[in-house]
Amino acid sequence: MPPSKEQSSTSTAVRRPPIVVVMGHVDHGKTKLLDTIRKTNVVADESGGITQHIGAYQAQVADKTLTFLDTPGHEAFTAIRSRGARVADIAILVVAADESVKPQTQEAIRIIKESELPVVVAINKIDKEGANPNKVKQDLAAADVLVEGWGGDAPVVEISALEGTGIDDLLEMVLLVADLQDLAADPSRGATGVIIESHLDKRRGIVATALVHDGTLRVGEYIVVGTVTGKIRAMEDATGESMGEVGPSQPALIIGWTHAPSIGQPFRATNVKKVADEWERDSVLVVEQAFPFFRESLRASIPPEKKVLNVIFKSDVSSSLEAIESSVKGIESEKVAFRVLDFGVGNVNEKDIKTAATKGAVIFGFHVGIEPSAVRLGEKEGIRIETHTIIYELIEAFRNTLADLLDPAFNNIVAGQLEILALFKIEGGKQVLGGRVTKGKAVRGSMVDLVKGDKRLALGRLLQLQHNKEDVTEAAQGMEAGLRIDITRAEGEPKVGDTLEFYEQEKIRQSL
Repeated sequence: MPPSKEQSSTSTAVRRPPIVVVMGHVDHGKTKLLDTIRKTNVVADESGGITQHIGAYQAQVADKTLTFLDTPGHEAFTAIRSRGARVADIAILVVAADESVKPQTQEAIRIIKESELPVVVAINKIDKEGANPNKVKQDLAAADVLVEGWGGDAPVVEISALEGTGIDDLLEMVLLVADLQDLAADPSRGATGVIIESHLDKRRGIVATALVHDGTLRVGEYIVVGTVTGKIRAMEDATGESMGEVGPSQPALIIGWTHAPSIGQPFRATNVKKVADEWERDSVLVVEQAFPFFRESLRASIPPEKKVLNVIFKSDVSSSLEAIESSVKGIESEKVAFRVLDFGVGNVNEKDIKTAATKGAVIFGFHVGIEPSAVRLGEKEGIRIETHTIIYELIEAFRNTLADLLDPAFNNIVAGQLEILALFKIEGGKQVLGGRVTKGKAVRGSMVDLVKGDKRLALGRLLQLQHNKEDVTEAAQGMEAGLRIDITRAEGEPKVGDTLEFYEQEKIRQSL
C-alpha cells in the first residue's frame, strides 16, 4: 500500500507525487489517454492493441509530477488490475461516451470501491458520433458511482484522448484530489515499495520494475522481495536513462536479480547484506503464495475415470503467467481435467521439452520464443508447442485442447426408410434382402437401423444397392431395390415387414 500519513509524519517527510491508476473497459481509451499525457505510444508494441503488462510512467504537469500505472483492460487481467489498484492513491475511471458502462467498467468500479480509492471519472471519446455523456453519468449512477451534478461528489471530466480535448482539465482535477489527501513520504528512510513487473531480458537477464512508496532506493543496495534478493547493479527510468537513486512514488527498472521477484509483492531495501539475508530467511510467505493453483495442480488427486491433459505454461513476464493462472483455474469439467506439470518465465527450453516428453504434455507459451535446441528436441519427441501473442487466444486454445479429450457426440441425419419385402442368404456377416423405399431415399454407404414397432435397433452399414439388377448409389421413395448390408452392430434380427432406416452420423465436437 502507499505509505500512510502516520508512516510519513516525521520531520524529514516531504510531499510525494500521487500514484494514479487508469482503469476501464477495453478499447475505451485508457492507453490513448496515457499516450496523450506522455506523448509516447505504447500500443504499437502490443499485439492486438491491448496493453498486456502493467507499466509505470511519470509525467510533469506544470511544476508537479504524476506517477501513472497503466493497467491492462482485458478480462483475463483482473488480477493485475486488482494489484494495480492496491498500489495507487487515485483512480481515473475511463468510460467511452459512445459505449458507456461495460462489464469491465463495472469490474473496475468494484476494484476501486474495494480499494477505497478516490476516483476521477474521465468520459472519453466525446468527439465521436453517438457520444452521450449524460447517459454515461446515468449509467454510472446505476453502478453506484455518483458524479458531481448527479447527486455525488466524484469529479467528472469530459475528454477526447484522441484530440487532446480536456486533458489539462483532467490532470488539474487529479492534482486537486491529490492535494486533499496530503500525500507524504520520508526520503531519508530505507526504501520500501512494491514490484509491479518482472521479466527475462535477453541482454540483461532478469529485470524488474519497482515502485518506491517510501524512502530512497540506491544503486548498490540489496533489495529483498520475499525469498528473492537482488543486489542493484543499475536502475533505469521509463525512457532508459540511468538513475543513481529513486525516491518516493518513482518507478524504476532494476537490474541485478538472480531470480525473478514475484509481482505485486512488497520489497525492502538495505545496504547491509546481513540484514538482507535475515529478511530473506524470514520470508516464506511469497513462495507459498506465488501461483498457488499451479502448484496445487501438480499435487491434486484426479479421479481415475477422468481423462487428463498434462500441460506446461511459459510466459515472458510473471504478470501474464498470473493472468493465465487466473483464467484456467476456473475451467472445470466432470469428464476431463488438467495437470500443470511446470510453469515459468522465459523461452521454451530443453528442460520443458524433456518434461513434456516424459509425461506426454502440451506446452503453451505466451509472448515467448522456442530455443533452437528445444525446437530440434521437440520435433524429435513429437511435442506439441503452441505459442500465442494474445492471451485470450492462448486460453481459448488451451480450452479447445482440453475439450478434445471429451468423447464426441453424434447426431443422426436420417435419409429415408425402406420396408423389407424379402430376406435372402447371409454370407460372411452380410445380409442380402429386398424392399421398397417408403420414405426419403436409401443411400449407399449410409448407416442402417432396424425399426420394429417403436423400437430402434442398430444393424450395420449399407454396402451395396441395386435397382433392376444394376448397382445404384441411391434409391428414391417408391422404388424397389436389392440391398447388401454389413451386419456390424446387430441388436436384432430383420424380418419381412420390418422397417430399415438409413442415416448419416454427424460428429459433434464437444466443448467445455
